[in-house]
Amino acid sequence: MTESAVPAPSDPAPRRPLALSPSRAGDFRQCPLLYRFRAIDRIPETPSRAQVRGTVTHTVLEQLFELPRPERSPDRARALVAPALDAALAADPALAEVVPEAEREEFLAAIEPLLTHYFRIEDPSRFDPESVEQRIETRIEDDLLLRGFIDRIDVAPTGEVRVVDYKTGKRPPERFQAQALFQMKFYALMWWRTRGELPTQLLLIYLGDGTTLRHAPEAAELERFEKVLTALWDAIRTAGRTGDFPPRRSRLCDWCDHRAICPEFGGTPPPYPGWPGETEIR
Repeated sequence: MTESAVPAPSDPAPRRPLALSPSRAGDFRQCPLLYRFRAIDRIPETPSRAQVRGTVTHTVLEQLFELPRPERSPDRARALVAPALDAALAADPALAEVVPEAEREEFLAAIEPLLTHYFRIEDPSRFDPESVEQRIETRIEDDLLLRGFIDRIDVAPTGEVRVVDYKTGKRPPERFQAQALFQMKFYALMWWRTRGELPTQLLLIYLGDGTTLRHAPEAAELERFEKVLTALWDAIRTAGRTGDFPPRRSRLCDWCDHRAICPEFGGTPPPYPGWPGETEIR
């Protein structure tokens, strides 16, 4: 994309009912204008190599748990990587530019250490999860629907619930761990409100360095978090009505696809298309 190019929004696709996901909540907290570009304008973005690697790795771990326990081995996991990449390329041919054929083997080799770290953390042949890639949604206010996909839910024989999320990067420094747990509290709140079961543990598995981050949520903590999300949604709705989605400059701007149309970098956003409506925003 050239500095002067202004990408056109993609063709309108059917939009889900009004909802807030962990990723969109994170977008607004990071930069309200980024939220607008992604959730309202729906401007296409070029997936990064790291994102494709994450997609393939998540697919492998999902498929691993579809196998009988004795077959959940490191060798079998490695054998799933290439087909998972092929499936991703077939679903989105544009990814061929991100992972060209000449770099295929290098890309596949970069996933192997992630799987090695995974098997050092846990043995998937010793348990069966309650669910993988669990789609979940719940309404906490008349106009606020929460929606997301949980990588894995484990339920112990004694009934304790563990919410699991895989990250292909490394565990963040302690000062950034609250931000890392934001998504997990989002999932925990949805599970609690949907099932009436307070998760016993939130588990982040960092495949980049083979470490974990664990947190035991409390009911009062999730009640406070629910208020945080309600306030966040109020701010999003206000911005949606006024069209005022201010940019917020940070180091993350270096990886943003929208610098060419961002006022922080001398660009001009496309005309605001308006708040999509109660049944259209995703």
